[in-house]
Amino acid sequence: MSAASDTGLEARLVSVRDGIADAARAADRSVDELTLVVVTKYHPAALVRQLAALGVTDVGENRHQEAQVKAAELEDLGLTWHFVGQLQSKKARQARRYAHVVQSLDRASVVDAFAPTEAEPDPRVLDGFVQVNLTDDPGRGGVAPDDVDALAERVLATGTLRLRGVMAVAPLDEEPRAAFARLRAISERVRLLDPAATDISAGMSGDYADAIAEGATHLRIGTAITGNRPAAP
Repeated sequence: MSAASDTGLEARLVSVRDGIADAARAADRSVDELTLVVVTKYHPAALVRQLAALGVTDVGENRHQEAQVKAAELEDLGLTWHFVGQLQSKKARQARRYAHVVQSLDRASVVDAFAPTEAEPDPRVLDGFVQVNLTDDPGRGGVAPDDVDALAERVLATGTLRLRGVMAVAPLDEEPRAAFARLRAISERVRLLDPAATDISAGMSGDYADAIAEGATHLRIGTAITGNRPAAP
C-alpha cells in the first residue's frame, strides 16, 4: 500500500499516542516529558510527509544512505532527524549534514569522527546518545555497560556533540521492564558526569509502556505507526 493511500496511518498514530498517554498516566508522568520518534526505515518520503501533516516532528532513520536522501527531499518540513542505526565512522561527517540527533554513539571511533578537523574546524553541534548494549552478545550494537562512562566522557570532550543521555534496545530474552531498569541505573551514572544528560531513549512498538515506566524520555516507534516495513530496496 502506498503512503498516499495508507488511510490507516492516522488511526495507528492516534492509537500509539493514546497508548503513550495511558502509560504516562500509569507511571505518574506527564506526556509532555516524552518525545515520539517515528522510525521510517524503508518507507518512502511520501509517508514521512504524511506523518508530518499529522503532527509528527521527530523522525528516525537507521540507514545513512536512505536517511540523507529523505532528509534532502523533505527539507521544507523542518523535521528533527534522529539517526538510530549503527553508523560507520567514515559516514559520520556526512550524517552531520542532515541529522540533528545521533542516538547510536557506540564506540570511540564514531565519537571521534564528529570532532573538528582541519577541513571543518567549526562543525555544527549535534545532540548525541551513548548506545548501551544490554545483552551479553558483543556483536550487538552498543557499548558494554561497564564502558559507558568512558565513552560518555569522550563525547563530552569533542565539543561538537551535546550529550543528551543513553539509548538501548531491550534484549529479546529478558523482560523489557527489567532491562530498562538497568538502563535507568546507567543513566544515573551518566548524569554524574553531566547533569544535563538526562534523557533516556528506550522503548519501541512492543515495549514502550515498560520504557515509560522506567523513565524513558524518547520512544523509537516504527511498525505500530507506519505499518509493516517494506522490503529493503
